[in-house]
Amino acid sequence: MNKTRLVLALCLSIAAAALPASANPLEEYLWVKRPLVIFADTPEDPRFVRQMELLAENPEDLEERDVVVLIDTDAANPSDLRKLLRPRGFQLTIVGKDGQVKLRKPRPWTIRELNRSIDKMPLRQQEIRQRWER
Repeated sequence: MNKTRLVLALCLSIAAAALPASANPLEEYLWVKRPLVIFADTPEDPRFVRQMELLAENPEDLEERDVVVLIDTDAANPSDLRKLLRPRGFQLTIVGKDGQVKLRKPRPWTIRELNRSIDKMPLRQQEIRQRWER
């Protein structure tokens, strides 16, 4: 299985997992993971396909930053995640470990762009400092 299909399969399995029935579907990731939520109206959206290809190029960088990838490509059946973040067509959303939306983009981003954005977050800066102090 090539890297793109592996990442896509991983993302699909994560997205297919039942979200908790709570006011905030991202609650289970609070202070543990940084959700990277990718929305598209359909899985055939060229921007979605391109984003999955970009994520497959270096998934280790996202893992190092505690990123969990969640996808929603079914606009016809609004999920709790879709209701919470209200995307319009394709949308890439980074949510911090504190549960706050840090970034929304209407186009695919490279791993490098994602890393730069995440590495500027105060909590990520603290994690980097703690790693160097060990």
